[in-house]
Amino acid sequence: MDIVLHPTYFPSISHFAAMLMAEKITFEVEDNFQKQTNRNRAYIYSPNGIQLLNIPIKHSKSAHQKTKEIQIDSDFDWQKQHFKSLETAYRSSPFFEFFEDDIRPVFEKKHKFLLDLNFETLEIVSKCLRIKLEYSISTEYLQEVNPKLITDFRFLADGKKDTSSFEKYKQVFDDKHDFINNLSILDLLFNEGKFTVDYIKDQGLLL
Repeated sequence: MDIVLHPTYFPSISHFAAMLMAEKITFEVEDNFQKQTNRNRAYIYSPNGIQLLNIPIKHSKSAHQKTKEIQIDSDFDWQKQHFKSLETAYRSSPFFEFFEDDIRPVFEKKHKFLLDLNFETLEIVSKCLRIKLEYSISTEYLQEVNPKLITDFRFLADGKKDTSSFEKYKQVFDDKHDFINNLSILDLLFNEGKFTVDYIKDQGLLL
């Protein structure tokens, strides 16, 4: 299956599931940036329930700005805040300490462009899972794709349009807030560790 989708910040489980099932992956980078999407945000399971991790971006006076042109606003110390939130949420999870050294460097690095950060988070998770995701990057906006040839998963970057549902797995605070579906892949990674890929492949919900 050939797919096209947007690069996002520590992708959702559904986003990662689509990539694991694909034979060929193309990332759309020529689109106009859309606010309030997972391009610059991720959702984790905090002690108080679902928590948004948002990356501040520099806004342009132009009405339309391409995603590949979006720059991160470094005036905010968002890296420290995000990593502290991850520690609070997952320090007691089975695999946080196992992957901590792999995850931490991205929060100690200053990225200029959002796209570079998103691709690095994808590489980090792939490394943690010991998998190699081969992908290409679009050179022009893919306004339409032939559904017989390519499955369009670009909607997965918009959590409001993503209705994927997954089987329950053990989460740190599920005794307080029950199971929370389709969070960032980090939630699954810290709770399931080396079983993450097997869990995703067993779902098959996006086929």
